[in-house]
Amino acid sequence: MTETTLASQAGYLIEVAGRAPSLHNTQPWRFSVGRDAIELHADPGRRLRVDPDGREVVISCGAALFGLRLAVRSLGRQPDVELLPGPGTLARVRLGPPAPMAAEERKLLVAVPHRHTHRGPFEPGPLPDGLLDRLRDDARAEGATLVVVDSADARAELASIAAAAGRSQDRDPAARAETRRWSHEPDSQARDGVPAHAFPAASRREARPLPQRDFDLGRGFGLLADEEPAPVVMAALLTHGDGERDWLRAGQALQRLLLRAASLWVFARLNTQPLEQAATRARVRECLAEPGWPQMLLALGVSRTTHPTGRRPAADLT
Repeated sequence: MTETTLASQAGYLIEVAGRAPSLHNTQPWRFSVGRDAIELHADPGRRLRVDPDGREVVISCGAALFGLRLAVRSLGRQPDVELLPGPGTLARVRLGPPAPMAAEERKLLVAVPHRHTHRGPFEPGPLPDGLLDRLRDDARAEGATLVVVDSADARAELASIAAAAGRSQDRDPAARAETRRWSHEPDSQARDGVPAHAFPAASRREARPLPQRDFDLGRGFGLLADEEPAPVVMAALLTHGDGERDWLRAGQALQRLLLRAASLWVFARLNTQPLEQAATRARVRECLAEPGWPQMLLALGVSRTTHPTGRRPAADLT
């Protein structure tokens, strides 16, 4: 495979990378394509007010980086990845040595189109046997830690912290305006943001294991059924440090484990609100009683239906 092959496959590679999760589905990444490398950058125009230090933007870009790596693997090559190679560049990816794609990697790639953030009810029943161990391994392989929250007291405390963070943002006019901007009416043709089919018109958010952000804001747009959720597995994704490199690791771990789960029809309800404020993030860290920094809270459950959110075309991401 020649160097020019990477450039000729750039549209496909970026399309797979662009299916990553991001706060409010802002898709805050850009790619630059050279003769022998694709570089990943954050898009500062898509950083939200609730993410003042850009932590969530970088985590999202890390998730896109894992997708880019996975797409390179589907070309029969190892990705040669350099993190933070220079100012303004989060990662540089080149084609490494030839290596056929493994069957397990192929399963992750197949899951890319239907992986989505799940905001509706889950189906009753446990997760597939052995999945949680695999997800822990996935996080560890990317330099992060997935902690399952089994204690009833800890689950209740995390739910309380998440609810309080949500109420705080609900009282912030700027945060509400930002959420309103990125949540859309049912007939919207937007390729980013949160579509009406992905949130309910009225929500008993605080009754859920991890209360969710209010995307409807009383407008009655939401089309998602607001049902009492089935029991879920609550987990947290942590990193050893709390800098850009750690955030990139967290994003790669997040996308890897989400794809693993989606390959078995398990999806995640992601919650970032308690981690967007220093005080509530500190409370989450204390509640988890684990070494490291919490980067994402997750509720995992089974769902046999998917309705992925819109995506910007690859041509808009360069």
